[in-house]
Amino acid sequence: MVDPEDVYRQTTPGSRGLHEKAVRFMPGGTTRSTTYFDPYPLFIDRGEGCRIWDADGIERIDMLGNYTAMILGHAHPKVVEAIRHQAARGTAFAAANAIEGELAEILCEQVPSVDQVRFCNSGTEATMFAMRLARAFTGRARIARIEGGYHGTHDHAEVSTHPDPAEAGPADRPLARPDSIATPAWALEQTVVLPFNAPDAAERILREEGADVAAVILEPIIGAGGVIAATTEFLERLRRVTRELGMLLIFDEVISLRVGPGGAQKLYGVTPDLTTMGKIIGGGLPVAAFGGRADVMELLDPRRQPNLAQGGTYNGNPLGMAAGVAAMRELTPDVYEDLNRTGARVKDQLSEVFASHGVAAQVNGVGSLLAIHFTPTPVTDYRSKATADDRITRDFFLGLVNHGVLMAPRAMGAISTPMGEDEIQRFVDAVDTVVTEQLPRWQAAG
Repeated sequence: MVDPEDVYRQTTPGSRGLHEKAVRFMPGGTTRSTTYFDPYPLFIDRGEGCRIWDADGIERIDMLGNYTAMILGHAHPKVVEAIRHQAARGTAFAAANAIEGELAEILCEQVPSVDQVRFCNSGTEATMFAMRLARAFTGRARIARIEGGYHGTHDHAEVSTHPDPAEAGPADRPLARPDSIATPAWALEQTVVLPFNAPDAAERILREEGADVAAVILEPIIGAGGVIAATTEFLERLRRVTRELGMLLIFDEVISLRVGPGGAQKLYGVTPDLTTMGKIIGGGLPVAAFGGRADVMELLDPRRQPNLAQGGTYNGNPLGMAAGVAAMRELTPDVYEDLNRTGARVKDQLSEVFASHGVAAQVNGVGSLLAIHFTPTPVTDYRSKATADDRITRDFFLGLVNHGVLMAPRAMGAISTPMGEDEIQRFVDAVDTVVTEQLPRWQAAG
């Protein structure tokens, strides 16, 4: 039986050497926990289109795209030219610039909820400011969030993203659980946790806690947590209840903005009060944003008193704005349609592969996003996702790396525009090969 870790060690000596050097200067040898995996992370040297090359010169299909950000693939010519042109003119100034206005206009035109927008540098910052803005607007302190949703790594977000189900309370009344050893007690006290896709339970909790809740924040399509789509009924119920109870509804579309022009909110026909955005809007550079109703966003206007200050040395920097404008202009409705059509086809093909081998796996897909869960249980929320077999997932991930494909270690991926029939077939064939290779190990382990 093939041990995928042994193969990985044998074929990636360059990455191993770079990691051994890097651990002297960075904890774990990387500056992003999400890029680390055992026995050591893969070091990428360059990328072009949907292909990447590691430190040993091995070429792979990039089915992750920097965790869904690279929707146009790597080194897209128009994005590269926009960056090159702006870099020659300057990369950051302590002043406003015209290009941020261009990107702001694009987002306001495309995303239904966004009357006005502010830029920042990461999804973590975007959700942090959106929550802060909601508290300022409503005068309430608590935030309601979905069990299993991901909103970055600030204190208010580090609650119940991946709790142990045995410690997380009843499925219809989840407890607020810390996500890290540093999650403060006040963050737990100020967080209300809702079950996903359970409209009756969510409404009951919100009515019980309503007087203290400033906002409900959720991903309409849970991204990092497994590509789990909300039901229309669930989103519509949250919209109706939050409006009735005087709470703001915040959609975190940092990932789901890529499912179509205007993001998931346009797809569902449910308009929140605030939206957080990131990933694709920066053209591969660190750009994020939050925006929404004009009467809420005006609290950020420095011309009014009082106002909510928002600083950031690199907020709206012209380099990121130029890359973002170039990328967003490429994403026409036809491009989104082609991506989503390809995503649907890949989902069906993968389901057929697993079924042909008798492997219990759920392929969750929405638009160009996909995730594979090794469980016989349909994955519709965090508790069902938690039934997946982590050992099989790790074998599968490393097996794909060994056979020329990079996904997330949790078996999440995304389609990019440079992927043609050859690349898609290569990915599907790699999945089939890995399952064939690893199935005896999985069966032996029971």
